[in-house]
Amino acid sequence: MSIDLTHASCAYLGSRALSGEGVDHGSIGWVALTRDGDEGALEWLAVSCSSDPFTKVALDATSVIATSSAGRVWTFPRDAPQQVRITADPAYPWPHG
Repeated sequence: MSIDLTHASCAYLGSRALSGEGVDHGSIGWVALTRDGDEGALEWLAVSCSSDPFTKVALDATSVIATSSAGRVWTFPRDAPQQVRITADPAYPWPHG
């Protein structure tokens, strides 16, 4: 799977969050956390096969927050990304019904 297409990047206190899409299929999105000063050393990478691309990303002391083009906000705790929480983007609410 290719994850070469980056849509967004955000730096915070020596770390960088990046997000994008898998070019093999339009429903694949990815989010990564790297260390800026260590040649961009990868801390973790999350790939979703059904999220749609992640077009926005934000980073703070505790979380990486990525927004998908499907209108979902994925909040990854920096130290436990497997505990991701997915919510609706208020600007693009989930369809009801």
